[in-house]
Amino acid sequence: MEREENIKRLIKTLGDEDELMRLQASELLEEIGEPAVESLIDALGDENKNIRRYSARSIGEIGDERAIKPLINNLSDTNKWVRRETSGALSKMGDSAVEPLIKLLNDPDWRVRGGAAWALGKIGNKKAIVPLINSLQDESGFVRSGAAWALGNIGGEEVKEPLKNALNDKSSYVRKVAEKYLENID
Repeated sequence: MEREENIKRLIKTLGDEDELMRLQASELLEEIGEPAVESLIDALGDENKNIRRYSARSIGEIGDERAIKPLINNLSDTNKWVRRETSGALSKMGDSAVEPLIKLLNDPDWRVRGGAAWALGKIGNKKAIVPLINSLQDESGFVRSGAAWALGNIGGEEVKEPLKNALNDKSSYVRKVAEKYLENID
């Protein structure tokens, strides 16, 4: 019972105005580990953006796969810092998150598609190569740059040609990302 109360207090502290306090609370929750996961999952829906953000961070560090679906839902958060932390948390879930993330490459929200591409690149599973190649044709430059980054991060012979094609992208950032990774692949 005392541990549950401590977990609740720490989660409340994730919303503190002081970033150092938020980081310390997050690290303590990570140390608690698995017993804190259910409460952290619940906190992903909190009205306070910092609680959502640092809950995602803590879940990612703990690495509990029960959180994959709630994290996937959190990728559409209205706050970009929550989405970034959520994408990072998903990337730490490893191969278990690959299939759900691949499905998100078709989400109507470009921010969700971009976050999914980034997380897939961090995971590095080759199953994501073909869907990421398809994402190089996305209407959003953010998604295309995420896909180029992810493909470059995954690497391998099969990503060379798609990255070479990305050198002609209308977005200068996509071109720069593709160029950087082509230099590293050769």
